[in-house]
Amino acid sequence: MVALKKVNLTKAFAAFDETWSPRVGGDINDFQIKLAKLEGAFHWHHHEEEDELFLVVKGTLRMKLREENGGDVVLGPGEYIIVPHGVEHCPVAEPTCEVVLFERNTTLNTGNVENERTIREPKRL
Repeated sequence: MVALKKVNLTKAFAAFDETWSPRVGGDINDFQIKLAKLEGAFHWHHHEEEDELFLVVKGTLRMKLREENGGDVVLGPGEYIIVPHGVEHCPVAEPTCEVVLFERNTTLNTGNVENERTIREPKRL
């Protein structure tokens, strides 16, 4: 028998302080639920093959998008955006926010860019 557990998002976000360092909260087939605290701007990037869902739990997220993709979208708690693969984007927390990400387990947080924020093996909650 498999033991199922519920997750309290407030407690899960309280379990870590690092920003821009997603935590894996669970697996769904080839996808993962990730929790991340964001502060300030990330960097422009895209994902060649993976779509991403950003669900804001706390704070405000400005998803910067190029004009050809509709321009910036501002999200508050309870709102989400799906960024299709290939679409260049730059998440900006104004000033800080907590988000739930839903994406393939192969998705690299920095997409096509590798830098000091690249996390190949995200920690688990």
